[in-house]
Amino acid sequence: MGSDRVLAVLAELAKRPDGIGLDEMARAVASAKPTVHRALAALRRAGFAHQDGYGRYVLGDEFLRLAFAHHEARPDHVRVLPVLRALCHRYGETVHYATLDGRSVVYRSKLDPPSGGVRLTSVVGGRNPAHCTAVGKLLLAYALHSEQDVRDWAGDRPLEAPTAHSLTTVEALHADLVRTRERGYGIDDEENEPGVTCLAVPAYLTSPTVPSGAISISSLTCRTPLRKLVDDLPAIRAIVANPTDPAL
Repeated sequence: MGSDRVLAVLAELAKRPDGIGLDEMARAVASAKPTVHRALAALRRAGFAHQDGYGRYVLGDEFLRLAFAHHEARPDHVRVLPVLRALCHRYGETVHYATLDGRSVVYRSKLDPPSGGVRLTSVVGGRNPAHCTAVGKLLLAYALHSEQDVRDWAGDRPLEAPTAHSLTTVEALHADLVRTRERGYGIDDEENEPGVTCLAVPAYLTSPTVPSGAISISSLTCRTPLRKLVDDLPAIRAIVANPTDPAL
């Protein structure tokens, strides 16, 4: 039993919050049942997998404990959390801290408002196409300065279009990145999810000149219009700079 097979089984478990049976797991990872059973047994001994009363396997509590402990202790998460709390409290909307990873953004931290019936689909560790998100376009604006840079970044793969508002050409994305760089913030006007807009500002956690990631406020258009967030940009920037200021 190779470590790659154990990791493949663990990764598949992470996709199945409702659990998965042995036969289904064997098909999912394209391995023989005895091999998968040994991998699951090893994960169970470590506390990384658990078998429920119906014989289905789920992630174990020990794995979840380690994952959450690691996330809570991450320097970027610890440093950005006061900012996210202050923004979430002020605007009553979902806030994120995200970083750029190739063609995607990865959400490192997220806070939802305590009230409000609608929650966004983003999750910590989740990804979205960078060119469709405010955080992604802001970070791309710092990394891609010319149209050729954008063309090289896009490569031969087409730009995804999650909504009718998504940018799908190199030329349109380059023009948007120029505007984003000039104004110093990124926007997503229903480009990633219908009915959801977003404003993002840079976060300088590791360098005073190069953003380590971006902080965003995502809102339902019917609840907090994008124009309201843009108009309130000075207050947003002040909170990012000093989230504990009692005057804010």
